[in-house]
Amino acid sequence: MRAVARYALAALLLVAGVSHLTWGRRGYRIVVPDWATKLLRTDKDMIVVASGAVEIMLGAGLAALPRDRGRIGAIIAAFFVAVFPGNLHQWRTKRSAPMLDTDTKRFVRLLLQPVLVAWALWSTRGARD
Repeated sequence: MRAVARYALAALLLVAGVSHLTWGRRGYRIVVPDWATKLLRTDKDMIVVASGAVEIMLGAGLAALPRDRGRIGAIIAAFFVAVFPGNLHQWRTKRSAPMLDTDTKRFVRLLLQPVLVAWALWSTRGARD
């Protein structure tokens, strides 16, 4: 069961990462709060590209590096926590992004974030496959 959940999480990260670099790139800029560009001293597009690259690396690492699974799971959980302010910003500003074009969808996305954190931690702990 954990193995299926782990590979599904890896696939989700890979697809999300690719979307940040391709079809969703422009739309995801809306999710980036203005304060993040000041804090990181870059623009919204670079933050979207960097987060997409991180998602691809985490998804690939989760699938390909079984010895580091627990560590990668913790990093994925931390990544999900780190991007939460962007999700909150999007909900508060009522701005649409790919697949999040209503207030209800944006709110449900907020509720999904703790589930993603738990999924990352649960699916990566325990015995190796």
